[in-house]
Amino acid sequence: MISPDNLEAMIQAGLPGAEVHAQDLTGGGDHYQATVVSSAFADKNLVQQHQMVYATVNQVMATEELHALALKTYTPEKWATLNPEVVTSPNP
Repeated sequence: MISPDNLEAMIQAGLPGAEVHAQDLTGGGDHYQATVVSSAFADKNLVQQHQMVYATVNQVMATEELHALALKTYTPEKWATLNPEVVTSPNP
């Protein structure tokens, strides 16, 4: 079982400077949705962006500690166009 804070920390460790918001979808600590905003996604397609995030949590997915992770990934520029009132962070 992983806490939202632990999942966010894992993703941020692998993608320094990323803004991450993780939501436990079932309350069981193994099915999450994460919104990740990172400048490292520039010039990457959506599949590559998701691969970059999955690489940061590969160890806990391999052990099935984390069973499912739905992703929404954005560059800071794309995030700002979608959320003009929350310019810098996906965190509420």
